[in-house]
Amino acid sequence: MSVTSKTWRRRFGGVCLALAIGMLLAGETVLKTKLTGGWLLCYWLGCFVLTALAAGAALIDAARVSQESRAERRALIENTLQEIEREKNSRPKSKD
Repeated sequence: MSVTSKTWRRRFGGVCLALAIGMLLAGETVLKTKLTGGWLLCYWLGCFVLTALAAGAALIDAARVSQESRAERRALIENTLQEIEREKNSRPKSKD
């Protein structure tokens, strides 16, 4: 299976989001009493960065999907107009 840029973006965003959720759960349960001072700040900063990366990947993916949709719509309209033109030209001309 070929990994396209769309697949890569979605997997990257999903992995970042899963890691951020895992960090959130661990930080609020198991590590709550163990993290103090600078380590606490670094830990939550890392969680924030992963969340921001996931959100950025989602925004980029949404923009690309919109761009692809627009291009497909444009191509469909052009193909339909070309087909109408071909049908018009293939009809026998009436003598009026």
